[in-house]
Amino acid sequence: MSNIRFNSTTSSPKKVSGFSTLWKNTKRITALAILGSVGFVGYKIYADKEPANQIKQVPVFETGQRKKTLVILGSGWGSISLLKNLDTALYNVVVVSPRNYFLFTPLLPSCPTGTVELRSIIEPVRSVTRRLPGEVIYLEAEATKIDPVNNKLTIKQSTTVHSGHSGKDTSSSKSTLNSVEEITTSLNYDYLVVGVGAQPSTFGIPGVAENSLFLKEVSDSIKIRKKLMDVVEAANILPKGDADRKRLLSIVVCGGGPTGVEVAGELQDYIDQDLKKWIPEVASEVKVTLVEALPNVLNMFNKKLVDYTKQVFQDTNIDLKTNTMVKQVTDKNVIAQVKSPKDGSTEIVEIPYGLLIWATGNAPRPITRDLTSKIEEQKNARRGLLVNDKLLVDGTDNIFALGDCTFTKFAPTAQVAFQEGIFLGSHFKKLHEIESLDFQVKNAKDLDSVQIERLSKKSAKLKEKLPIFKYNHQGSLAYIGSERAVADLVWGDWSNVTTGGTITYLFWRSAYIYMCLSVRNQFLVCLDWMKVSLFGRDISRE
Repeated sequence: MSNIRFNSTTSSPKKVSGFSTLWKNTKRITALAILGSVGFVGYKIYADKEPANQIKQVPVFETGQRKKTLVILGSGWGSISLLKNLDTALYNVVVVSPRNYFLFTPLLPSCPTGTVELRSIIEPVRSVTRRLPGEVIYLEAEATKIDPVNNKLTIKQSTTVHSGHSGKDTSSSKSTLNSVEEITTSLNYDYLVVGVGAQPSTFGIPGVAENSLFLKEVSDSIKIRKKLMDVVEAANILPKGDADRKRLLSIVVCGGGPTGVEVAGELQDYIDQDLKKWIPEVASEVKVTLVEALPNVLNMFNKKLVDYTKQVFQDTNIDLKTNTMVKQVTDKNVIAQVKSPKDGSTEIVEIPYGLLIWATGNAPRPITRDLTSKIEEQKNARRGLLVNDKLLVDGTDNIFALGDCTFTKFAPTAQVAFQEGIFLGSHFKKLHEIESLDFQVKNAKDLDSVQIERLSKKSAKLKEKLPIFKYNHQGSLAYIGSERAVADLVWGDWSNVTTGGTITYLFWRSAYIYMCLSVRNQFLVCLDWMKVSLFGRDISRE
């Protein structure tokens, strides 16, 4: 019998290195993060596309308490912020605005040159109202009069009516006549929020309104774009050295705030990155001039950033004229008074222009002036409605105001209006709670005296503890051209961050993407930036 031997081999487990384990865990976490991000974005896209199931407006609640009507005027930063933070099931909410969309104004300076398309920074009002818990009625109309005594609002809608042919033939087609039909009606309210913003101020300077273009609305951006290409093409017809050619290619921007600085930077980018490629015969002669009455631009920023902006302007050939106060505007020249920083002496200069953009100052809208004229406490309000620390209009007990139509200690910025909207959203919720307690006390049937007293005390306590508006300044951002930006940021009460450059430019982009109202806007803006980086900006007139 042969001996059979079994050779058994014992294998010891391989040692797994710490790096390999870390790498595997990193891949798993990354995969989960990607899946989670895709799922979150997918949910947000779906939520943006689908309206919510809303509670319909009713005259009274089930408790028998009358449901009050809250009318909001405007569709800007303050009004939209209020809507998004308001429990619309507590009120019959009506929004009145001649503009049926919200405009993301921080990116408006990027639109005339085509860096960002206008549609990318527009969010329809109904896209906001249809996703709220309670039904909101939107009326595309302009508020023309407010009656604070009878709580009544007069609104007007203007529509263009096609009237057919005029009877005069032209070479291409028969001309038509259009008339404007106005529909006027009234609207009652229990609470009114005025968020109509402001209109550009000309400071009474002769010729500004007639000869300059503003940058406040979508239509302004379109006008600037057409005018810019008009002057470029018109100058191209004229011979080099011609005085009119030089004037046409002179672009003057008045206003050294963030809007004026960003417009100037965007225009210079357009010249350097696009016009010089495709229209080199005139692009090298196009000159951007920024005019500011004060000694510095961006006065709300840190001085280091102001100096940095000046240096960037110098490097990119933007002609910065500070201490230059506009006195008059003709159809071809800006007449300004220049003050010498050395001895304070002044001289009058003429700045020829082909395109003039006015980007400075706010003035009250007609509806705001109409309201101030009807309230004794507002008789000294020249620059906007005077409000208390709860944003209640002085001299009223049921009219609130927010944003640029008010005159407060805060700067008229989107950041202020946005925070005021958040505050009022919370404030109206507390007001409803107080009114509900008062209703229970007034209509108590099955309550004893102890319960009534408890409810009364609770109501009184809530009234005493109604919070006041406190503005939390988070800093300022501005694009200064040549893919550089400046940021003066505030992190709580303990730290300020002052920075400028290309990295700040990337932060500027990220911050504005985050601030966009919807995923749709965020996606479209990113797509616009990507399109410009790949193909450049369009140089056609439209």
